Amino acid sequence: QFSGLLGTVYRRGNLSFTRDGSALISPVGNRISVFDLKNNKCETFPLATRLNIVCVGLSPDGSLAILIDEEGAALLVSLIGKCVIHRFYFHKPVHCVSFSPDGKKFVITKDNVALMYHAPGRKREFNAFVLDKTYYGPYDETTCIDWTDDSKCFAVGSKDMSTWVFGAERWANLIYYSLGGHKDIIVACFFEENSLDLYTISQDAALCVWQCDTELSGLKPMPPKDAAREEDAAKDDEEFLEEPKGEEIHGKANPNKQEARDKVKYSRVAKYFFNKEGDFNNLTSAAYHKKTHLLVTGFASGIFHLHELPDFNLIHSLSISDQRIASISINCTGDWIAFGCSGLGQLLVWEWQSESYVLKQQGHFNSMVSLAYSPDGQYIVTGGEDGKVKVWNTSSSFCFVTFTEHTSGVTAVTFTSNGYVILSASLDGTVRAFDLHRYRNFRTFTSPRPSQFSCLAVDSSGEIVSAGSQDSFEIFIWSMQSGRLLDVLSGHEGPISSLSFNPMKCVLASASWDKTVKLWDMLDSWRTKETLILNSDVLVVAFRPDGKELAVAALNGQITFWDHENAVQTGSIEGRHDLQMGRKELDKITAKQAAKGKSFTTLCYSADGQSILAGGLSKFVCIYNIKEQILMKKFEISCNFSLDAMEEYLDRRKMTEFGSMALIDEGGGGEDGVAIPLPGVKRGDMSYRHFKPEIRVTCLQFSPTGRSWAATTTEGLLIYSLDSGLIFDPFDLDIDVTPSNIHKTLHQKEYTRAIIMAFKLNEKKLIQEVIEAVPSNEVDVVCSSLPDLYVEKVLEFLASAFETSCHLEFYLIWAHKLLMLHGQKLKTRSVKLLPVIQFLQKSIQRHFEDVSKLCEWNIYNIKYALAISQQRGMKRLAEETSVDEDLDSDSDYLM
Repeated sequence: QFSGLLGTVYRRGNLSFTRDGSALISPVGNRISVFDLKNNKCETFPLATRLNIVCVGLSPDGSLAILIDEEGAALLVSLIGKCVIHRFYFHKPVHCVSFSPDGKKFVITKDNVALMYHAPGRKREFNAFVLDKTYYGPYDETTCIDWTDDSKCFAVGSKDMSTWVFGAERWANLIYYSLGGHKDIIVACFFEENSLDLYTISQDAALCVWQCDTELSGLKPMPPKDAAREEDAAKDDEEFLEEPKGEEIHGKANPNKQEARDKVKYSRVAKYFFNKEGDFNNLTSAAYHKKTHLLVTGFASGIFHLHELPDFNLIHSLSISDQRIASISINCTGDWIAFGCSGLGQLLVWEWQSESYVLKQQGHFNSMVSLAYSPDGQYIVTGGEDGKVKVWNTSSSFCFVTFTEHTSGVTAVTFTSNGYVILSASLDGTVRAFDLHRYRNFRTFTSPRPSQFSCLAVDSSGEIVSAGSQDSFEIFIWSMQSGRLLDVLSGHEGPISSLSFNPMKCVLASASWDKTVKLWDMLDSWRTKETLILNSDVLVVAFRPDGKELAVAALNGQITFWDHENAVQTGSIEGRHDLQMGRKELDKITAKQAAKGKSFTTLCYSADGQSILAGGLSKFVCIYNIKEQILMKKFEISCNFSLDAMEEYLDRRKMTEFGSMALIDEGGGGEDGVAIPLPGVKRGDMSYRHFKPEIRVTCLQFSPTGRSWAATTTEGLLIYSLDSGLIFDPFDLDIDVTPSNIHKTLHQKEYTRAIIMAFKLNEKKLIQEVIEAVPSNEVDVVCSSLPDLYVEKVLEFLASAFETSCHLEFYLIWAHKLLMLHGQKLKTRSVKLLPVIQFLQKSIQRHFEDVSKLCEWNIYNIKYALAISQQRGMKRLAEETSVDEDLDSDSDYLM
């Protein structure tokens, strides 16, 4: 099941802090990620919209969220259950959405209209989105919304440079009010705390302060209408309308004197400008914290300002990016400010009082090309077309180090067998080795003549590094210890597409576009041991974890399996039909015809070697059973139609008499200014205004623990895991195996039988309860009496229990006894059990690092305390000796 999204932290849309202010919700493409800032964890929800999310509205109690995509399709989502409750379509792109502070209503703005709906969740109802009122007033598109603290009124900003104040209910002295005074688009408007006083901010960096002559308590309810007239109006409405529409309120920019009499009046008391020195570009986003009167404004140049209102005192100014700040949010306490920069995909949380970062994350600017798991499965390294190498923690989903030494796109990354060295190959003609202890580039491998490296492999000992060249058709071999070039292997007649070392022997397999796979013996003068000839250009090659089989994917869409010792083909899979290519917007042929020329570009064996994962230029990842040579499952990595090549058939609505609407460049001279698109641009070019990245899978890797696999895609780094779902999956279940019988057996102190019954039922909570009920002095006896099949299952449970449990010593006793008593038997099945042992090692290693850090810190503190006490003791001793000397001198003087 989908487990998490790494590699991208923010795309576009508004950022929102949760109610308690400790977590941040960020839209990432068509999904949302929740960054838990206090526990340093990130989680991506398994739900997704059809297109990229542009607005997120959170309910005041923090239990519901409304997600709205580019076309106006909305999802009502439970943040507690992480599931979709209701779907709704607004028919037009929505600019913003905001719940009222009392949670009873919410307002969305589209075109030049504000629509107020009854908020769901207050009562049981089938239709969750019921329209209450429609507000007309602005002439151009609406841009922002803000509510008064008591939910009586709300303000709407517009591109026509006006701000409108509307009553959420029909007030006698405030139905609508229009405010001018600006010379550019309104970016944000904010009410003062418990007041109708208003601040409006425009794109030309101007702030207007508006004072209202009426308090919130001074709003008078509208007298009730004549009941008979109201009934007739309702009947007339029902005749003409299929569904009941809310009340319509039409605002006038210049009401006559008669209408304005006895109504609320606003007056502008001040106007301030941010760019007095003229060194800032246009203002792009703003946020206001009512309790602390803190205004935060972001600019297109990446600078942000902190001001105290209403006096407009500058507190702080800082440049945090070289791209426009697209979204700002302040948490409930006013301590943390979140900034989102969509240009670079940056997400920053700044604590303004201590002037420090709480969170600083950035994904790859362009698409990710390759990934690799560390040997214990704890880290993932990714390489991107932006030339960066990033290392991610799989448990927290955060990037903790970025290497920027490469000057061109990274094509391949890998870990050495010890897990502390990362190697990366790049088109800049270098292979670099990075140290994870000191976070530095300690070795750089180059070729005699400049070459663009397209693939990379390192042997199981970590001593031999090999890289294949795209332009000279050669394979370069270096020594990791000395950094010297050992040999250049030539023999291929086309670009080298893939390299793979045999995990058990020092044999290198190289694939090339010359339709061959060559096997090189690293211990025997680097000679060609074998040449496997195929019918098509070879794209990727991979060894099985036990080194006894070789999988090869070719341009004709076939995956072939070879016994490389005897150079015999043992099987093949025709995968072209399973790839199921989508149709691009500008394609002249159907998706079915396009798929005929497509193939798998990345392969990966599962940890046990029984299955193989395959992906390519498609939204699907296929998993095949090798023995049966059948497709087991297809994973759809994305349902985001904001990406290209997603649709299977031509959409007639997007066709005109002149061709596809995709050829028409919309949004000329938009918010980022006019840019001329370059011919032939396929990737996100800074000079191109609008582009749709093509959906593709560039690299697949199975975790060494066997519990998850990861894919680098256009969407980001996706992780699919076995541990993320609640599935009832019993094992060898009998009629007598029930929770009550297990508890009865446990009560009778038959621990081994209780453990076997719990594993048959396969309920994690029950297994944990049974294992933790075993006294620590009985663990030895229980371990010795466990059948071989259940030893493996207990080890797997212990590995997952280490992730969450606080009973560290108790589980370590279990792991130690099992490995000591059954070590010899487990060794005979080491290949099959390797993923389980690596999973256990990963969990223990993580705890070892945490506990060792804590112990080192405690030792340092104790040493420091001892040194201080020793220093004070010596000082006291010196003082006492000086007093004694004084007394002796006095007594001598008296004598």
